[in-house]
Amino acid sequence: MTLSVYSFYRFVPLPDFEALREPWLKLCNDLKIKGTILLAEEGLNASLSAEKSVLDQFMQTIAADERFKDLRIIENIVTEIPFKRMFIKLKREIVNMGLGSLPIDAKRGAYLEANEWDDLIQQPDVVLVDTRNDFEVEMGTFKGALDPKTTSFTKFPEWANKNLNPAKHKKVAMFCTGGIRCEKSTSYLKAQGFEEVYHLKGGILQYLADTENKNGLWQGECFVFDDRRVADL
Repeated sequence: MTLSVYSFYRFVPLPDFEALREPWLKLCNDLKIKGTILLAEEGLNASLSAEKSVLDQFMQTIAADERFKDLRIIENIVTEIPFKRMFIKLKREIVNMGLGSLPIDAKRGAYLEANEWDDLIQQPDVVLVDTRNDFEVEMGTFKGALDPKTTSFTKFPEWANKNLNPAKHKKVAMFCTGGIRCEKSTSYLKAQGFEEVYHLKGGILQYLADTENKNGLWQGECFVFDDRRVADL
């Protein structure tokens, strides 16, 4: 039996995020979906597993709310469910940078699709930054990427303040596993005065699925937090 893992997020103002928890949790339990959804005032971040038709039913239900229409989903196929239970957690941030909610919708870097990414990161005036933690970078990263050597995402703003300068670094490109950390990182840099900031839409997972690493710029494996690994294709 094959199962699907759907990973998705969206930065969108959710002043009613607390009220979403109970009906969504009931729906997931009724459908026997397992995984985790994080809800905060700045949006949602989720990784869920079940049969594909069941996950599609959940997605169609929440899409009745305009804020959750057309969510970008990264799908992985697994032979056994990687999660033991279903959790919906209320958070200060959907990805913890330690700064609270940021106005992501108002200030974010430019999205780049996978087929545009390779061209950009090979330009000599582009600073390429891996926004992930040190143990993730050790397993694999893009050729030429800077490794902040952070042990958690909360350390990233401090590293950026010390190592990146908007007057010197005119083009900055950032990436992470699924897109959420680099999206928040680009928003942070834009708030610090950086003008030309890019991030990889859908993250490494989408990039590997779309390109099969045809140009060989990804080196190694990609770690995901439920202990699956996406190998260099």
